[in-house]
Amino acid sequence: MPDTLVQPAPDAAAPPGELRWRIVGLLNLFRLLAPGVLLLVFYLDAPTRSVGAEHPRLLLASCIAYFAFGLLSHYTVRRRWPALELQACVQLAADTLAVVMIVHASGGIGSGLATLLVLPAGAFSLVLRPGLSLPAASGMALALLAETTYSWLKGTIYSNDFLASGLTGLSLFAITLLAIAVADRLRESEALVQQQELDLANLAQLNEFIVQRLRESILVVDAGDRIRLVNETAARVLRGQPVPNGAVLGEVSPRLRQLLWAWRAQPEGRREDPGELVGADGASVIRPHFVSLSARGPGAVLVFLEDTSVVAERVQQAKLAALGRLSASIAHEIRNPVGAMSHASQLLRESAALGADERHLSDIIEKNAGRVSQIIENVMQLSRRDAARQERLELGAWVEGFIEEFRATAQLPPASAVTGGEDDAIEVYVDPSHLHQVVWNLCENALRHGAIEPGRPLELRLGRIPGTGRPFLEVADRGPGIASADAERIFEPFFTGRAGGTGLGLFISRELCQTNGALLVHEPRVGGGTVFRIIFADPQRWER
Repeated sequence: MPDTLVQPAPDAAAPPGELRWRIVGLLNLFRLLAPGVLLLVFYLDAPTRSVGAEHPRLLLASCIAYFAFGLLSHYTVRRRWPALELQACVQLAADTLAVVMIVHASGGIGSGLATLLVLPAGAFSLVLRPGLSLPAASGMALALLAETTYSWLKGTIYSNDFLASGLTGLSLFAITLLAIAVADRLRESEALVQQQELDLANLAQLNEFIVQRLRESILVVDAGDRIRLVNETAARVLRGQPVPNGAVLGEVSPRLRQLLWAWRAQPEGRREDPGELVGADGASVIRPHFVSLSARGPGAVLVFLEDTSVVAERVQQAKLAALGRLSASIAHEIRNPVGAMSHASQLLRESAALGADERHLSDIIEKNAGRVSQIIENVMQLSRRDAARQERLELGAWVEGFIEEFRATAQLPPASAVTGGEDDAIEVYVDPSHLHQVVWNLCENALRHGAIEPGRPLELRLGRIPGTGRPFLEVADRGPGIASADAERIFEPFFTGRAGGTGLGLFISRELCQTNGALLVHEPRVGGGTVFRIIFADPQRWER
């Protein structure tokens, strides 16, 4: 589970503070506009003077003070200081005092200006608790009653104005009670919305937690080839470090972007996964699987990254067991007859009466019998090979000795096979006989297909994978390269691109590398040619 989920506020029954602050801010607009409107009516209605008829100077002073208080309140509301309820109570008291002064300056309750208290009474009832709203309404009603009493004692109004004052106070109470009921419904609605927001936030956080902790590597790429979602496993596979959302796919993994473009170019409904890529650690082969998230158009694509090495390890034992049974059958059922045919062909060639055509046919029999024997030997060698006898090797010195042996055996001039790469000592942990067999096979393939000559030499380069430090050894040539249609199949058993080949060399080489915790990968060489790279086990985590 996530470390922390979003928790509800302690007072879930109250409206969210931001909404209440917004109500106070909107009421302050009324506080800024009302004085201006009253002064405008005061100057435009000069003949009758319905506003400020009794005390014009008091009206002017009250409106100016009321407007100034509105400006101050605008500042305090924006700063959210002091606390909301304290600020609301102060503002309501100021509203009551200002309106009472305006009412008194305009001739008392009969002016009708006491209705200016209706909006503050209703608004603050939505903000304050019921325990404060009702006392506030009582305070406003008492203030109006006090003004009416004072004016009556001064003789400026009649006794029947007490009825108007009382009805206005009752109206304020009614509006307050109605606003309290509305506030209760509002609190319930806001509490429900807040709970739903919490549920959605918790669900989103839980989804994020599940996606990030999945063992499967997944990412989502939009139509513009930007990564919109990537979990930790996929980030380690592609880059070996965290990948931010919004990163360009081509910058994170150019090979994956190439495969995505190739997948999108295929007709909809008949799309197949176009190929594989090497992980950021340089030691895992990743096969991406693409799923369109859009019903039509390019849209976003969900990408699953499958580590094929994990699958290969699971089937390795079953495959070797099957090869063991197959090799036993081959030894008993095929090898002896093939040997008999080859021996008979040799005896036939010794006949003096054999013509040229018969000798040619005999050569064909002997050549193909030898090819079948080689296939049998390769399969039996693969099935019965012993566990790797790994030991430390200084890779640079081993490569120097190997290249001299290969040049001497293949009778190549010194410039036709060269070494290169890092100069520092690189140690690997590998079975020397297995490494010799793999590299010899790769060099023979390069010699056979790579058109090796002094101007186009065979190169053996060693170095380390950036970021992980895993050592590698490359065998590179400048031949015609491997066709893209065949590049995904070259490690399959019995697949060959030349006549007379067994199709087991690269398959056996990869199997031997896997036995030593290494990986054999192929990639086209920049400028033409082929590169086969052996990526050895992490030297800091040798398994003995």
